[in-house]
Amino acid sequence: MDISVVVPLFNEEESLPELCAWIDKVMKQNNFSYEVLLTDDGSKDDSWKVIESIGAANSAIKGIRLRRNYGKSAALNVAFEHAQGDVVITMDADLQDSPDEIPALYNLIMKDGFDIISGWKKKRHDPITKTVPTKLFNWATRKMSGIYLHDFNCGLKAYKKVVVKNIQVHGEMHRYIPVIAKFAGFTKIGEKVVEHRSRKYGKSKFGLSRFVNGFLDLLSIAFITKFSKRPMHLFGIIGTVLFLFGFVIALKLAYDKVFLDIFKMTDRPIFYFGILAMILGTQFFLAGFLGELISQGNNDKTVYQVEKTVGDVK
Repeated sequence: MDISVVVPLFNEEESLPELCAWIDKVMKQNNFSYEVLLTDDGSKDDSWKVIESIGAANSAIKGIRLRRNYGKSAALNVAFEHAQGDVVITMDADLQDSPDEIPALYNLIMKDGFDIISGWKKKRHDPITKTVPTKLFNWATRKMSGIYLHDFNCGLKAYKKVVVKNIQVHGEMHRYIPVIAKFAGFTKIGEKVVEHRSRKYGKSKFGLSRFVNGFLDLLSIAFITKFSKRPMHLFGIIGTVLFLFGFVIALKLAYDKVFLDIFKMTDRPIFYFGILAMILGTQFFLAGFLGELISQGNNDKTVYQVEKTVGDVK
């Protein structure tokens, strides 16, 4: 199979027929063998009924329904497990991503040899309350990861099949998939300017909390990519420095008492700084040690419950 199109969705009953017809038209024009994996993330409207109807009319349209709303990352992760295409393309269900971009994305992966191509919505149809924080997060992510993409959060992306089969997306890490992939060893990452269309149906499912969560996810991904398999390298270093700092203070105070005959050490603030530094240093070191034990012993993947499927979902 040439292409798997992965579409995570939540309450998008109005846009699905038009989106699937558009994708089908593009695939037939370019003679691609394909599948569309519509992952219903616990929708409360009639999205699943629409998926069943479309799937009955077109065997290339397949549906996966999660038992509850886990989030976009979970919907992507489940679909990645079932995707069969040589190239996996993700796009949002709200028609703001254009299926006409699919052939160019496919060629960048298959002919130019990229592992990942991320869409760049250079001209956006979003309010300033979304564009300014997005630019800030993109800047911070570039500096942290060393991946120079303009738009990490663009839903329109293309991947080699081997990439999606060797990463796991959880929490709200979908905006940082290129960072996760780089950490997994897939370093040929590029971008393509893509069309950003105005929303035709419904409204955005993400509020202001996405920016707070995005910042916390950035901190998480910074830690995970650098220290998830070696937490002692972070906590151990911090703990050792703090403990040595406190130990040097203790030696200085001991010298003052023995050789300078200064007995009232507890009246000096530096005494308490030294004690605090040694206690914190010990705790950081133990945190690193426990982190090492946990990282070595916990190899289980997060399991998301699939309630129903449509079509030949493998």
